[in-house]
Parts: sequence; structure tokens; C-alpha cells
Amino acid sequence: MRFLVDELVEEIKKVEGALVAFSGGVDSSTVAALAYRALGDRALAVTINSPLLPHGELEEAIEVARVIGIRHHVVELNELELPGFSDNPQDRCYVCKKARFALLKELASREGFKAILDGTNKSDLSDYRPGLRAAIEEGVRSPLLEAGLSKSEVRELAKFLGLPNHDKPPSSCLATRIPYGHRITPEKLKKIDLAERVVKERLRASLVRVRLHGDDVARIEVSPRERRLFFSEEVLDSIASEFKRLGFRITALDLEGYRSNV
Repeated sequence: MRFLVDELVEEIKKVEGALVAFSGGVDSSTVAALAYRALGDRALAVTINSPLLPHGELEEAIEVARVIGIRHHVVELNELELPGFSDNPQDRCYVCKKARFALLKELASREGFKAILDGTNKSDLSDYRPGLRAAIEEGVRSPLLEAGLSKSEVRELAKFLGLPNHDKPPSSCLATRIPYGHRITPEKLKKIDLAERVVKERLRASLVRVRLHGDDVARIEVSPRERRLFFSEEVLDSIASEFKRLGFRITALDLEGYRSNV
């Protein structure tokens, strides 16, 4: 593992200065840690705060950046103001990433950096990710992908680097909870975010998705091993009551648990 770290650090050193697209997830945190080792103050992690960010993610990103020691900036972007984004087309992620990378390129230019790094890894290529096209078009480099590392290998690397979030469950923006073609609104995003907070706080579930169907039907997904947390009438009644208070007419539990891209 030490040899792999040294290889990655030496490769990043070649860019002389870099901005890291930093969500605070395990992938971008690993890249940020490597960039900091390679470049020191010539590395800058940037987190984009937006209506799409689930509750608590920004605070976690700030803390992880502090642990790594890397310089960290938070910038604002409202994707709902991007032309076509709120219509929720199938290339929604491309529209979003294109705007995000454009913003990051502007910030990198101010810092005198030519390189933008992100946390894409080999496992991402097996999913439907139209945002990857935006990264290629904007010249974003992906050190983990270039090294051929899978998600599980990135987690091992993050653990070796001592990152506190090496075992953090996968996270995604709130827009992914709304089916393509159904309009994305601030009200829907807030409703979903509050619902996910209910499940996380009541059940201490580590991975939660509340999928919105129509305007008032919620489908809850948790990791397969955490489905047992719902196995009592008291819990079911409590969650149903809270969701009704948030405006959901029907609340359902996905019996298979969380799956990506479903």
C-alpha cells in the first residue's frame, strides 16, 4: 500500500498545483489527502454547497478537510437555476457537473492552478453516470481511475491513509431521489431531506434513501443489513406518522433494501 501511495503522490506532484472537487465522501477525501501530501498549500479542496446536498454532508466535509490538513473552501451553487436542470432530464447529472466544473475551473484559475482532480474510480464506470462526460470535456483528472482502483480498493487506501470516513456509506445528491422527467423543486428536495433525517435519527440507520413517487408517495431504502431496524409495529407506526406530518400520503419500505441506480 505504501508503494501505491508513493506512486499516486509522485503523479500528482507533476501538476504543481491542483484544486480538488471535494464532497467529503471517501473517494474525494482520498484524492484530497494524496494531493495534500503531494502539493501541500498548492492543493485546495473545494466543496460546493447547494440545495441538492443532504443534511450534514457539508459539516462532515469541513471536518474531514480539517483532519487532512488541506486548505478548504466552500462555494455556493444553485443547480435549480441552471437551464433545463429542474425538468429532470436523463442527462441531469451532465448539466449539473458541467456547471460545477465550470465554477471550479474559474476558482482554479484564480489560484493559478491548471489541474482539477476528482474522486472518480474504476467502479464508477459500471454505473450510469452522464456526469463523467462533463469531467472529460472539462479536462478534469481522476487519479484513482488513472491508477485503476476500484471502490473497495479506494476504501482500503483511505483506511491506510487514516481517513476517518474510510467506511462512510455511499452518498448522492437529493435530486437522485426523484425519477427522471418529474420536476425538481425546492419543496420536494426539502421534503426528501427531512424524511431521510427522520429515518437516520430515529433508527440510527447509516444509509438511507427516500425515493419520491409522484408528489406524496415515499419509498424508503436502507442498506439490506439495516432493514431489521424497521421490524416492529412501534417503529413502523412512528415513521409512518412522521412522514404523514411531512406531507406523504403513502410511505413504503423497499423490501430489498438500497440498490444504486434504481
